[in-house]
Amino acid sequence: MVQTTAAVICGEKNIQLRTFDLPHISADELLIKNISNSICLSTYKAALLGSKHKRVPENIADVPVITGHEYAGIIVEVGENLKEQFTAGQPFVLQPAMGLPTGYSAGYSYETFGGNATYSIIPKIAIELGCVLPYKGSYFADASLAEPMSCIIGAFHASYHTTQYVYEHEMGIKEGGTLALLACAGPMGIGAIDYAINGPVKPIRIVVTDIDEERLSRAESLIPVSAAKAQGIELIYVNTIEMDDPVTYLKSLNDDQGYDDVMVYAAVAQVLEQADDLLGNDGCLNFFAGPTDKAFKVPFNFYNVHYESTHIVGTSGGSTGDMLESLELSANNNINPSFMVTHVGGLQAAPHTILNQLDIPGGKKLIYPHIDLPLTAIDDFKSLSDQDSFFTELDAILAKNNYVWNEHAEKALLEFYDVSFTV
Repeated sequence: MVQTTAAVICGEKNIQLRTFDLPHISADELLIKNISNSICLSTYKAALLGSKHKRVPENIADVPVITGHEYAGIIVEVGENLKEQFTAGQPFVLQPAMGLPTGYSAGYSYETFGGNATYSIIPKIAIELGCVLPYKGSYFADASLAEPMSCIIGAFHASYHTTQYVYEHEMGIKEGGTLALLACAGPMGIGAIDYAINGPVKPIRIVVTDIDEERLSRAESLIPVSAAKAQGIELIYVNTIEMDDPVTYLKSLNDDQGYDDVMVYAAVAQVLEQADDLLGNDGCLNFFAGPTDKAFKVPFNFYNVHYESTHIVGTSGGSTGDMLESLELSANNNINPSFMVTHVGGLQAAPHTILNQLDIPGGKKLIYPHIDLPLTAIDDFKSLSDQDSFFTELDAILAKNNYVWNEHAEKALLEFYDVSFTV
């Protein structure tokens, strides 16, 4: 019997660390050693609402559920019926989008199935649905980040365009079109910029807006205008915070025309109205950000729906195909999901991090369940050098990589905390 420590939802705004014995796995289950889990804003929403959340069971006060669904690790033990499909010691990445009628999925709904834990059990239903993907890489953060990247990729695939009197949609953003990414300098936004430039469908122009100059500057340092130019794309970063008429200005950057595709990365009414005004003929508005308000409504120009064929789509999550695309693109160094990461920490940091995501600056927070480290900003490791000279070495690794988390840094951190890849 294996003991696990996990960050679990016990009620509204109530996440606790609990240590308990996992049951022996059945013939149709897998015992997993979790190596990395990136924290998702969706987990905050689940913790905020508790059992009122559609994916969280009603009995969490008695049977808490493990948080975390963006995770990767090592298979420790294979159920008898699965030994032709999996092997002990095999790395894996989880595809959490199970698509069950109940809405249940890893990180929201199960007592022993989730990423913020030292060990967990993947149940039969998840295995039957193909949620356990073999991982050929050795950089676990990349595997964890394939899930949020799949959400980004899925949104790009779900956008669509039309031809008058042709009753089939052309899926995806417009090849050779123009793309506006609004409120897009946060962690998921940076992933979107990266994919827009280096993914398979290339716009000719991408305009990225935000109201935070520090975030915009960081985005531009990671994905410079020159990198887009090398792909034949004009990339423009814009801070709209002091603009009286951002729509007119943003259209002026696009030859005074509306955009073919507009994506919104913040659930803010003003930004959505701006997006509507920026749509050109047959323009597609993709509402990527998920609101917490179930009654969230924003006016939309239905005159343009009728006469200009403007339309709107929203997506949540990504498919297995989207995850595989992310893993392939990152393995080939086309995209770098680690651009999104700004903090790392051990499992003890998970409860506070989840509940305070909106107040902790920066991008993605990455949890390594088997290390003992408070949540730490990547660019703050040097300040820990008085505790151990290792942190000076880790800072040097990061400094050589523009303070982007990377495989070298991950390996050094796991070795420092003596994290093995066995039970």
